Amino acid sequence: MNNMLPQLRDEQGWSQGELAKRLGVSRQTVNALEKGRYDPSLPLAFKIARLFKKPIEQIFQDDEA
Repeated sequence: MNNMLPQLRDEQGWSQGELAKRLGVSRQTVNALEKGRYDPSLPLAFKIARLFKKPIEQIFQDDEA
């Protein structure tokens, strides 16, 4: 799954650690999300969307689409 997390995080001036803290996950989880090695659970995807004030579909895109 492709995502806009690195760009959105950079726009806020946050490190991976800062984003992780805001989401209540580890920095390693943020890194795996950004690299596409881990797809978020639905609750985590909603939390990310709320944090960045964007629809989930603007943050995450299906590889097959």
